[in-house]
Amino acid sequence: MKQFSRYRDRCEAGEILAEVLRRYEGKEVVVLAVPRGGVPVALPVVRELQCEMDLIIPRKIGAPHQPEVALGAVCEDGEVLLNPHLVQSLGVSDSYINQASNVEVNEIKRRLSVYRGSRPPVNIAGRTVIVIDDGVATGFTITAALQSVARRSPAELILAVPVAPQDTIKTLAREVDTVICPLQPEIFYAVGQFYKNFKQLSDEDVRDMLQQVWGLHAEEENG
Repeated sequence: MKQFSRYRDRCEAGEILAEVLRRYEGKEVVVLAVPRGGVPVALPVVRELQCEMDLIIPRKIGAPHQPEVALGAVCEDGEVLLNPHLVQSLGVSDSYINQASNVEVNEIKRRLSVYRGSRPPVNIAGRTVIVIDDGVATGFTITAALQSVARRSPAELILAVPVAPQDTIKTLAREVDTVICPLQPEIFYAVGQFYKNFKQLSDEDVRDMLQQVWGLHAEEENG
């Protein structure tokens, strides 16, 4: 079996992405991190590019009595991306989808409030937007995020992830202008297998990381 390399942790993965993303230095860039795991990956990129950072939170819509099965996904704007074949085969009603999507949108807004506090969202219209996560498996949920970002009229949309299956990357390339993914293994079971340290992060961990970046920007603006 062919062996693939692994990242030490999310920070190292972000440093490797930052090297590749140097080409965007000097452009009007906004990095959108996908919490929780995408935040520590995004930080080295934000430092390298000296750019603004914000969040994009997609949420899976699970099937009735089978929450692990993704019927669809949704972001803060409430637009739902569905798997129509699965919805039809399971006989899921529109009312269930509407109710489930509303629950997930409320959870997204709650998390954004926890992470951002009173900080307003960054305006991304007409700017180069880089969406960053710690890895992608099937790509369904991140597709909802990318489509949500595209509706906000960025000048250029880039997806940057440390690891994802080759087939997933080919599919996601249709949603963006550029995909950057240094590690695209043929044999893929889960994102975590490509990290030596893949510890779970809490909301408090994420909030502390974000305050480091947002606090620094506030000092620069006031200075």
